[in-house]
Amino acid sequence: MNDRAAFATRIAGRHLRPLWDVLDDLVPPSPRPAATAAIWRYDEVRPVLMESGELITAMEAVRRVLILENPGLPGSSRVSGALYAGLQLILPGEVAPSHRHTQSALRFVVEGRGAYTSVDGERATMAPGDFLVTPSWTWHDHGNDGDEPVIWLDGLDIPIVALHDAQFAERYPAPVQPLARPEGDSGARWGSNMALLDRDHGTRASPVFSYPYARSRAALAAVGAGGGIDAAHGVRMRYVNPVTGGWAMPTLGTWLQWLPAGFRGVPARSTDATVFCCAEGRGRARVGEDAFEWGPRDVFVVPSWQARSLEAHEESVLFCYSDRPVQEVLGLLREESGERG
Repeated sequence: MNDRAAFATRIAGRHLRPLWDVLDDLVPPSPRPAATAAIWRYDEVRPVLMESGELITAMEAVRRVLILENPGLPGSSRVSGALYAGLQLILPGEVAPSHRHTQSALRFVVEGRGAYTSVDGERATMAPGDFLVTPSWTWHDHGNDGDEPVIWLDGLDIPIVALHDAQFAERYPAPVQPLARPEGDSGARWGSNMALLDRDHGTRASPVFSYPYARSRAALAAVGAGGGIDAAHGVRMRYVNPVTGGWAMPTLGTWLQWLPAGFRGVPARSTDATVFCCAEGRGRARVGEDAFEWGPRDVFVVPSWQARSLEAHEESVLFCYSDRPVQEVLGLLREESGERG
């Protein structure tokens, strides 16, 4: 053993470690994500998700979800280093009981009608393509008053909250919280380009917690028809907090991405790993050396700083989320795109 190795061994008992031995790992020249590009094909996931509905009820499970775990992060319950993703099932007549937690959550509905989510005393009915916000530390429960299964994509900032050891959760004393406001109340108060004067909505997340797909899709179509299509991304429109004009959620950036038929995006990369869920259309993603076809309701993830390019075989819409708001606040976000070589 040489002198340096012997020194490192000797000081380890004092809980010390030489920085020079690990400097390149701690501050590498560029990101080295352990997460890999991956896709979860809905036609393959749905049968086992439905099988889970025969094994456990929503009440027993609290949340009947199959986690989308990144192949490069086994045992972590993470879809990327900073993000969580899962597909949740609620069957007709079921209730997923009310609770709250410090983690912020998003829902993107992929299949079925007749379900609802309630957030701090207000209910919102779900439809495919809808984006819904559950802010940190708000009571929320889900139910299905319809006659068909409803499935949605859950996205949470669990790894971000865990990094700060700030995880708290609490069960509501009853399965369903009482409703205090009529459905649509938050949209009327905050989502019509108007807001109550001298009234704080009390959370850093958007006070509008339901963003119907029909309205968002119409905006995308209008913007796309007007041109200005980005060579790498097509048209991207983010969901907005109407009070601040910022992101709808403080830790998770959410947006819709429209790709015209025949679109062939130039490569781009960014430091925010991104989860994509296909709302409409079909296409192909190239991520580094990997390439895969995607279609309706498929979910795929692109790790940090991995070059990606998207192609659309037909007109397509992708729902996307990442930890971009956190990186923007910390001054960490970096992105670039360029023409094909």
